[in-house]
Amino acid sequence: MIAASAPVQRPPGAKLLHADKRGNIGRRARSEFASLVNPGDVVIANNAAVLPASLFGRHGPSGGRIEVRLAGRRSLQEIKQFFAVIFGEGDFRTRTEDRPKPPPIHPGDRLALGPLNTIVARVLNHPRYVALDFEGSPAEIWEGLARHGRPIQYAHIATPLALWDVWMAIAGPPVAFEAPSAGFALDWRMIESMTARGIRFGAITHAAGISSTGDAELDALLPFDEPYRIPRSTARIIAEARMRGGRVIAIGTSVVRALEHAGAMFDGDAPAGERLATQKIDSCSRLRVVDAILSGAHEQGSSHYELLRAFAGNETLSRIDAELEARDFRSHEFGDSVFIEKADDKAPVQAGASPYPPRESQPMVFAHDHPSIP
Repeated sequence: MIAASAPVQRPPGAKLLHADKRGNIGRRARSEFASLVNPGDVVIANNAAVLPASLFGRHGPSGGRIEVRLAGRRSLQEIKQFFAVIFGEGDFRTRTEDRPKPPPIHPGDRLALGPLNTIVARVLNHPRYVALDFEGSPAEIWEGLARHGRPIQYAHIATPLALWDVWMAIAGPPVAFEAPSAGFALDWRMIESMTARGIRFGAITHAAGISSTGDAELDALLPFDEPYRIPRSTARIIAEARMRGGRVIAIGTSVVRALEHAGAMFDGDAPAGERLATQKIDSCSRLRVVDAILSGAHEQGSSHYELLRAFAGNETLSRIDAELEARDFRSHEFGDSVFIEKADDKAPVQAGASPYPPRESQPMVFAHDHPSIP
């Protein structure tokens, strides 16, 4: 595949590859996605807007130049403490895997990030993955992020991204660390056309995390723990669709992770509330809530690609990969899309059984459940 290099969310020639539940593969324009959705289905997207989560500055003890990429937090409301990955000198123009390491980081180190001052509270389970305490009031932290931060960016996009490049048409609270970019395929006209055909649309808010750290050991921990919120209205339309035999269609991997985390906690239901998704979804997972996914064209080995294995077997995914290569599909956040229905042989788990394999290493786990949230 070719990495999409222009920050255009809905280019006129965007392509879509469709794999149905029997493994049959077809191609069409991505603008025709709505024709693959049936009356009675529900489409659920992540409405999280993107934080300017890339912060440049200096490591206090050494004076070395660093880039801090915010990568997680305890809840959608948290603003004083973030979890972050730290890089050495350089910027997005250098491939992530070629970026130099930062100076040695220790608890208590102070980091000067433009107008923001932070202290390393803890080094987590990797020398470059840390918990940061930000000084100042919430208003001062928000202002510092807005004035100094930039969207996290990778080398396949040659020019600096602006926030409006990565905010979706449906963007809501600014809580994502990278764009939930599957949602770039949506606009309000498409949503209106689906609604007119008896297809219901809902949103969740999920703090979509970073897609790469440039370090194989740290990448193996992805995705990090991510808070999410399911509103009552979204929980209701999901429950009603499932009761009537409609499908639940997720726009992006972050939606799958949130709904399936709720489904594992509540025996196949996805009730309203704010929680922290801690699981990794892969070929060993059995989906309880989601029936199909619209996603980007991901590369093998990424956590996003591994999640697709919960929907389709190796043989189908191999044919999808071959078709993506042969038809010059574009990868990464501004690329083309795949729509994969859950295969017939991916049967749901029985009540009481865990749908996920044990996760050997989790960055952080926080109990955070608020069923009273609307």
